[in-house]
Order: sequence, then C-alpha cells, then structure tokens
Amino acid sequence: MEILRASGEAVFSLVATHDGVLAGHVMLSRLSAPFRALGLGPVAVLADWRRWGIAANLVEEGLRCARREGWNAVFVLGEPAYYQRFGFSAEMAENFASPYAGRYFMALSLQGVDLPTSTGGVDYPPAFAALD
Repeated sequence: MEILRASGEAVFSLVATHDGVLAGHVMLSRLSAPFRALGLGPVAVLADWRRWGIAANLVEEGLRCARREGWNAVFVLGEPAYYQRFGFSAEMAENFASPYAGRYFMALSLQGVDLPTSTGGVDYPPAFAALD
C-alpha cells in the first residue's frame, strides 16, 4: 500500500476505527483503462472486527467517494458472491483485456448502467505485480 501512495496511484484510502482502534481499511487506486477507472483493493479488516459489516461499509463509502469525484468505474478482483452485492459484475468486465481476466475479475459502472466502452485494456498499477 505504501508503494501505491508513494507513486500517487492511491486515490482513496479509507480506515474504520472503533473506540480509537484501527478496525479496517480499503484502498482504491488508479487503473490504466480506456476511461476513468479505479481498482478496489486491498480490503482488510482485523480478525476481532470481522462479521460486523466493516468491510461492506468501507467498500460502500469508497464507491460513494468515487462516484462523487466523477470516476466512471471500479474494477475488483475478488469473490463474486461477496462483491456482486455491491453491483460488481464479471459480465461487465469480461471483454476487457487484463492479466486478471476471468470470473473473479468484475466491474461496476459508477455513472449509469453501462460503461463508456465495453472493451480495451485494464491494468493495475505496477505495485500489484510485486504481490505475486
């Protein structure tokens, strides 16, 4: 995450606290895409705070921030059963070229039903390649 911040690729970094204690974090970073798009992740909640809805609240707030600032879409690489509840769809992402393409690569349009285009390349910042 520090590499994303230092490179300027981190756009939103939100934390949740409870009684002054860090409980969770979400980051949205700039993607290389044919329109203004962000990548959601990482999303993390400390073990003691899981199952309290903290991750969902952080994701929802991150999406609100992105909408408010006029971003077109958010992509995520994650479990479909979890991220579909926020409106993410593998079908919306399926025609985009990405090393992460597949059923776990999903997109969400933030400014309407459709994305500005349905094809092109989507690349995460170089810092993500270092996570292999």
